[in-house]
Amino acid sequence: MPAISHNSLPDTGDDAAARYRRLRWRTRRGLLENDILLNRLLDSRAAGQGFLESEIAALDRLLDLTDPVLLDLILGRTEPEGELATPDIVALLAEIRTL
Repeated sequence: MPAISHNSLPDTGDDAAARYRRLRWRTRRGLLENDILLNRLLDSRAAGQGFLESEIAALDRLLDLTDPVLLDLILGRTEPEGELATPDIVALLAEIRTL
């Protein structure tokens, strides 16, 4: 499956392009720390490899969390458990932590 980045996304009704734009909007969070860290991820991926569909789905699941829970996961204060303990989510969190 091809990677998706904002540079390669047409301004059409393409589902992947729409999902990416929605994720970009959803990274605007109440906690500035989350906002900064999540936008670093999107910016770094837009400049390079983009996102796989599975990674977009994983990021979407993280964005469903409350800001304090998300920040604890990003900072490594807690680790994903249960449904969140997927390889894609764990990898995204690890990548965010290195940015």
